[in-house]
Amino acid sequence: MYIIKVKGKAKIPNYIQLRDDNFVLIAYFRADRPLSKLEKYGLGGKEEALKNVIEHLEFGKIQKLEI
Repeated sequence: MYIIKVKGKAKIPNYIQLRDDNFVLIAYFRADRPLSKLEKYGLGGKEEALKNVIEHLEFGKIQKLEI
């Protein structure tokens, strides 16, 4: 799974994209409001680790999500 942080403009907030190994979009959510249903994506119980990754992620850089 891959993660990308997208920079918002003006009133549009920053967003996070989660993509599978084929780069197909599987989740899209606001960076300040992480998903509550992470179990669907195999990330159940990893909310704090995901939040930490999001905080340190650079905008526009795709990164392999390894948590």
